[in-house]
Amino acid sequence: MLEKFETVRTTLTLPADLIKRSQHFVDEGFIPSRNALIIAALEQYLIELERQEIDRQFEALADDEAYQTMNEQLAESFAESDWDTLVENEVE
Repeated sequence: MLEKFETVRTTLTLPADLIKRSQHFVDEGFIPSRNALIIAALEQYLIELERQEIDRQFEALADDEAYQTMNEQLAESFAESDWDTLVENEVE
């Protein structure tokens, strides 16, 4: 079943080299259309940008004293159960 989603028509100006390179994959049947290629490429690029944004947010936590304190408290509160689990798994 094909996923239905809202679309918006837009116009792109692309370098001629990209058009030529993408046409090969359309002609060979690797992708159904240049439009499908652009959608897939944009989706992958946005996923990467979002991943980088999340990484930047985590990097900011490295200097956040309140977060570091909370993280240490959590680690300490689970230390005993973590150790017990480690020991149990080594015995099995």
